[in-house]
Amino acid sequence: MNQHIGSRVKETKNWGPMDRNTNLIRFNYKFADRQAKALSRGKSSESGQSMVELAISLVVLLLLITAIVDGARVLFSYMALRDAAQEGSVFGSVEPGDTNAITARVRNASDMVRGFGAANVQVQVTFSGSACAGANNTVKVRVSYSNFRLAMPFVGIILGTQTVPISATATDSILRPGC
Repeated sequence: MNQHIGSRVKETKNWGPMDRNTNLIRFNYKFADRQAKALSRGKSSESGQSMVELAISLVVLLLLITAIVDGARVLFSYMALRDAAQEGSVFGSVEPGDTNAITARVRNASDMVRGFGAANVQVQVTFSGSACAGANNTVKVRVSYSNFRLAMPFVGIILGTQTVPISATATDSILRPGC
């Protein structure tokens, strides 16, 4: 059905039962407005709750992130020490008689181990059995670094110390010389 209003044509349709749905939607909007106003009146006692929750969760989240960063640094340093110990044990399985050469090989295994400083890295070379090739004769190289400093002070407060000792051990069978 079309009605002429001035020069424009206005279409009107008879929706029938849809009018009830439109009224129901209008009622829901009015009800939601009333609820929002009622909540905003009683909200004065909880006005800072969101900020407190955010502050507490941010502290926990940042502490977790810093612990992950320091843990990754410790793991990376452990892998460097483990590789140096493995380098020393492989060299010691071929040249078991010279513990000074094994120690020097460990200390020069990587830039990271050299960066720790020669005085801070302890190398222990031990033999089980004799220093001759054999099934039960092994060389064991233990590399320790006891002064690894944590970058994040919050993690050190939780651990009770700002330094973490790291050590790695590698054992190999002695391959030569035959005695």
